[in-house]
Amino acid sequence: MRIKQVFVASLASIFFAAAGLAGAAEHTVDQHEKAFEKDGKKIDKISVKVGDTIHFKNMDPWFHNVFSLSDLKTFDLGSFPKGQSKPVVFDKPGVAEVECAIHPQMQLEVEVK
Repeated sequence: MRIKQVFVASLASIFFAAAGLAGAAEHTVDQHEKAFEKDGKKIDKISVKVGDTIHFKNMDPWFHNVFSLSDLKTFDLGSFPKGQSKPVVFDKPGVAEVECAIHPQMQLEVEVK
C-alpha cells in the first residue's frame, strides 16, 4: 500500500509541475549599448516564473556572449551578432547571475519564482 501512495504522489507532483509549465511566459531581454534592457530601459535585475523563457536579443553592431555559471542555471549561448536572439528556459526557482563574456560590465540577476 505504501508503494502505491508514493507512486500516486509522484504522479501528482509531475502533473502539477507540467501544468505550471503550460502557462510559461516568454520574455525578451535586449543587449543594447553594452547593457541589458527590457522594454527600452536598462535593467540589472528581472523576475520570472519557473518555466519561463528569456530570449536574449543582440541589438548592438558587435557580438555578445550571454552565459551563467550559477548553480541555478549554467549555460553559455556562445557569441552571436546583431539581430540574433537565443533562448534560455529557467526551470527551477532561485537566482541566476547572467553576464556577457565579451563585455564584463554587462550583468543581470534573474530571479526565478
